[in-house]
Amino acid sequence: MRLPILLIVFFLSFFNAEAQIFDPNNLGQGMEDPIEWEARVEQENDSIYQLVFSAFLEPGWHLYSQEEVKIDIAPIPTAFTFSEAPGKYELVGPTVEPDVPALYDAVFEADITYFEGEAVFKQKIKVLDSTDLLITAEVYFSVCDDEKCLPPETERFTFNIGENQVEEGFTDLEVSDKDQRLTEALHIDVKGVGGVDIADEKGHNYTTIFFLGFIGGLIALLTPCVFPMIPLTVSFFTKGAKTRRKGLVNAIMYGVFIFLIYLLLSLPFHLLDSLDPGILNNISTNTTLNIIFFVIFIFFAFSFFGYYEITLPSSWSNKMDDKASSFGGVIGVFFMALTLALVSFSCTGPILGSLLGSSLTTDGGAIQLSFGMGGFGLALALPFALFALFPNWLNSLPKSGGWLNSVKVVLGFIELALAFKFLSNADLVQHWGLLKREIFIGIWIVVGIGLLLYLFGVLRFPHDGPKSKLGKGRLLLGIATLAFVVYLVPGLTNTPAANLKLLSGFPPPLFYSVYEKETEGPLGLKAYKDFDEGVAAAKAENKPILLDFTGWACVNCRKMEEQVWSDPQVFDLMQDEFVLISLYVDDRKELPEDQKFNYQKPTGGIKKIETIGDKWATFQTLNFRNNSQPFYVLLDHNMNMLNQPVGYTPNSEEFASWLNEGVEEFNAQ
Repeated sequence: MRLPILLIVFFLSFFNAEAQIFDPNNLGQGMEDPIEWEARVEQENDSIYQLVFSAFLEPGWHLYSQEEVKIDIAPIPTAFTFSEAPGKYELVGPTVEPDVPALYDAVFEADITYFEGEAVFKQKIKVLDSTDLLITAEVYFSVCDDEKCLPPETERFTFNIGENQVEEGFTDLEVSDKDQRLTEALHIDVKGVGGVDIADEKGHNYTTIFFLGFIGGLIALLTPCVFPMIPLTVSFFTKGAKTRRKGLVNAIMYGVFIFLIYLLLSLPFHLLDSLDPGILNNISTNTTLNIIFFVIFIFFAFSFFGYYEITLPSSWSNKMDDKASSFGGVIGVFFMALTLALVSFSCTGPILGSLLGSSLTTDGGAIQLSFGMGGFGLALALPFALFALFPNWLNSLPKSGGWLNSVKVVLGFIELALAFKFLSNADLVQHWGLLKREIFIGIWIVVGIGLLLYLFGVLRFPHDGPKSKLGKGRLLLGIATLAFVVYLVPGLTNTPAANLKLLSGFPPPLFYSVYEKETEGPLGLKAYKDFDEGVAAAKAENKPILLDFTGWACVNCRKMEEQVWSDPQVFDLMQDEFVLISLYVDDRKELPEDQKFNYQKPTGGIKKIETIGDKWATFQTLNFRNNSQPFYVLLDHNMNMLNQPVGYTPNSEEFASWLNEGVEEFNAQ
């Protein structure tokens, strides 16, 4: 994410890519199968039985609750269906699932009930007649890890109540000539490149986080609570010490203690995180907490505007000052540093609050917060140590004055804009529809205009001094603000320019729009939903095929469409050079009866192909030995792969290069 420097310090974001390598000639490699199901019968008395279903998941994978989640892109809920046998048995209540609290899910960025490790579901039945009683139960489910979701699957169990036995699988199904014929029709005899190499996984860039915290500390230095303290404190150490060497040592220790104090502020969050690794993400994405952050940021903003001061109790700073005077030595220096942290809180508090709010709403948790706080503390500490080492530099510092208050007011406008990000988070989860994308951007435009009017002296705030000639700094910042506002304006439109890629991931997603238009494909692209129709169009237009395996519940698919496909270079390539075929592997629309069939899996077992999603998920595994999404393949009309397929590729230049490789290979043929 790339944002103006004063904005980026407050919001930290990560991008992960998945890693997967396989050879299409080696069946099974590249295929994920992270869940196993078992079932059994438990008899409570003569007529009451429990049908027990146990799911065993590999580490890192989630199985979702039966409860449907009401968000735009939601996981597929687990669903149980039972065969009917009137007069033989009846269900007693709903299927009971493990009682676990909703937790933050990194894939869907919302609080969702999901299960890890082992999940046991129970369905109580009352048997009316156990003679030859067979109960067929089907479990429809999908599993996800922190990067992707697999296509939904169906497991079937047949319970023989009289014999107290369970058979797994579609044991009553056979593969007919029709089934074999329809299976064969899915084979496209892919030829060409012999392997798939998806981008290596990218970890958290904590260096970037530290740097952003450092920038936040530099901004805090320019506030009226901190800046005047630099020459006063440095002079105290250099002139008040008995020797110059002692003064230098004390000043350096003072800086070190400032750094440590801000670093230690993150320690309680590590203790909290150790109780439950997901608790920080869980509480920070909670609707109530996001609303609280919204209110706090508004409160911070008006404090920076000068309508009131946010201060800690004066007794705290007075007590720390007394400790510093009475102890002396290293302990005294420590308490002096702690006094600075307390008395400067009215300026640093809102910045630290922003850093805290931004850190806890991403997946880095307490570690991320520590890096950010460490960078912040280092930026505050460095001037005291450097000016103590080079006291002549103090003469080059600008004098305190009205410009310090201007810095606070500018920060107030930024806090005001960021407040609506937290309200937007709550709005997206709850589907209130209050902050659709265009409304959110409109609010930012209004805030930007307010900042522009302030910088040019039209708006005034309580602590502003008398009007004076517009300085170069305010003029340059005003021009930058005007450019940013102009950049935001296309975001109000219903055009490709509305994407605002520099802010990608910060405003609400493109689909959360007041226009709510339906298109054949993402971003208005022409997209065929049927493979054969798309191939016919590619032949007619003499263009290569971009085969897009996607899903309605695929978050990374939406990220690719919104953040990568929207890049002008990528968009133009896709629109002009390719025929796009988007196959949704989780589409639950039923196929016509004559297109339904039983698929004999190469690894054993039979799968019923009844929905459009079943068909395209099987098509993907048959031809490409892969079952994850997004998954992109470039083909010519003879089903030759033009280059290596790729998965989630968040770098638009990399994806554009991959598309160009395909075009060049197609033209060469």
